[in-house]
Amino acid sequence: MNMLEGSIWNKILKFAVPLAATSIMQQLFNAADVAVVGQFVGKEALAAVGANAIVINLMLNLFIGLSIGSNVVCAMMIGSKDYLRIKKTVHTSIVLSFVSGVFLAVLGVLFARDILYMVDTPAHIMDSAVLYLRILMGGVPLLLIYNFGSSLLRSKGDTKRPLYAMVISGTVNVLLNLFFVLELHMNVEGVAIATVLSSLVSAFLIIWWLHREKGPLQLRFDKLSMDKSILIHICRVGIPAGLQGMVFSFSNIIIQIALNNIGAEVVAATAIALNYEFAGFFILQAFAQAATTFVGQNYGAKNIERCYRVIRITMGMSVVITGIVSIAFSVFAYPLSAIFTTDPEVLQYSAVRIRYILTFEIINVVIETLSGAMRGVNYSMPPAIACMLGACVFRIIYVYTVFSMYPTFEVLMAVYPISWLVTVMVIIVLYRKVFKKVEKKLWKPKMA
Repeated sequence: MNMLEGSIWNKILKFAVPLAATSIMQQLFNAADVAVVGQFVGKEALAAVGANAIVINLMLNLFIGLSIGSNVVCAMMIGSKDYLRIKKTVHTSIVLSFVSGVFLAVLGVLFARDILYMVDTPAHIMDSAVLYLRILMGGVPLLLIYNFGSSLLRSKGDTKRPLYAMVISGTVNVLLNLFFVLELHMNVEGVAIATVLSSLVSAFLIIWWLHREKGPLQLRFDKLSMDKSILIHICRVGIPAGLQGMVFSFSNIIIQIALNNIGAEVVAATAIALNYEFAGFFILQAFAQAATTFVGQNYGAKNIERCYRVIRITMGMSVVITGIVSIAFSVFAYPLSAIFTTDPEVLQYSAVRIRYILTFEIINVVIETLSGAMRGVNYSMPPAIACMLGACVFRIIYVYTVFSMYPTFEVLMAVYPISWLVTVMVIIVLYRKVFKKVEKKLWKPKMA
């Protein structure tokens, strides 16, 4: 995909739609777990799976952020046609994904119970939650290899093959879920093992495609090593991006603790609602990733005018598509929740959460698109700071003040749209400052 010339909107659409579909398919890994245990095991098993969702996101987000760093660095090198550094970025990224994955796996397996205890996981679901988390964390190296490899393919505009890998592995996951639970009568361990085995399929396909790639993006196993300068560049972009994700997840853990104290029905409802929340978020995140990659390539080519066009077009498309999907989820919140459970109390809580959050999801479009644009021009720390102030700090204050005085589920859910409004005001100010600096650096006056 030529991101440096020609029409923009159709290329962004071709980039973002498969990427959104891929992320949604990846979320279906957990959705399949939730649906199977909710329908065939019981609400306690459902709560055990749900209690892990935010914990796993927190542990993964820093390293998923590093994969964004790989995407930005590779996109910039493609824009500047630096083929040698493209090769070094590919091999450094794959080694980094494996090393990071092993580190996280060891951490997750050894300290699963301590981690779940810290977020006040209810005692009666603790053993099941620990077992589920340990098995899932054992498969994290495979998940990170897939994410880093996919980010490299996306840097040149290829979002289709990561989607194909996810469709295949997602199908494997659903079939194995049903087999382990219905045929072998396994509990949460069955759906966790199914997720790990399906991650093996997606990781294998991505590595195989990179190995067969032509040109500088080709992965050669005899060239696997880390280049120090590339690693530093990836970390400079990726660590703030990862911290931004961790900040959101950390604030959500504070909220999860409050949810755990309300009861198992609320925890189970959250496990259901998160599937639709993630689907809405993944759509706007796909357009934000498009902004990062397109801006990154054009920044590498020193074309600031095209960077601005990319941002405007991406923002407009994301507002329309995310808005339509989010409102649809809000309107049909109750029947969509009924896919996962028949418990009336859980259904009610799930519908309330979906409506409180997805009705206002469009605010997140601005936050994520401008964050993606800033990462594309090598400024990854400003959006991380904005989210730290608007999401993490504000949400913690809200939970321990407003919610402590009015401890209802509805009051707790209101923290999401309110904190997004705070964040978006901060992010707009920082975006303007960043792009004024970029303008001075890259702006070329038109010739008479």
